[in-house]
Amino acid sequence: MADIDDPKDHLLSIEDISKQIEVLLHASEAPLTTNHLKKHLFLTTNKLEQALELLKQRLNLGVLSLHHTASGYRLQIADSHSALIQNVFPQRQERLSQALLETLSVIAYKQPVTRSDIEHVRGVTLSSNILRQLFDKGWIEENGYKDTLGRPALLHTTSQFLDAFGLSHLDELPPMPEIDSIRASS
Repeated sequence: MADIDDPKDHLLSIEDISKQIEVLLHASEAPLTTNHLKKHLFLTTNKLEQALELLKQRLNLGVLSLHHTASGYRLQIADSHSALIQNVFPQRQERLSQALLETLSVIAYKQPVTRSDIEHVRGVTLSSNILRQLFDKGWIEENGYKDTLGRPALLHTTSQFLDAFGLSHLDELPPMPEIDSIRASS
């Protein structure tokens, strides 16, 4: 295989490029963006897309999958093996409280929102501890202020939120169910 700095790199096959991407993803502690991959592997957008598709197909035969999140591409264990991991490593399971998930859902679906907006939707006072947990996880951030009395902070989700839930964009969130249909099924 040619050295990355070798001027003959443009002669590499799509298979070789896909293997280089796989190596970089294994070595990286964080997802890699398309710009990062194109820059360091000297690729066009078309070549990168072809190599990523080939890598995805090759990985689908094994236990890893190529996953695209808001922060870039990463390798992860295929979903079909999650039950085994949870059985062998139960400490990896993080339990998120119903209140935290409700709060996060309101922020994700209705952003930007204020604390008061969240309380109005949920119908209960919002615990500061829940917001602190969401800030600590890096899942939400303050970004601007509402032009109203007291100028409350506007809350938004972050790319870390998208990464944690395996999403590239907010529009990949499942459709929000109607509240009346939820109450009717309870």
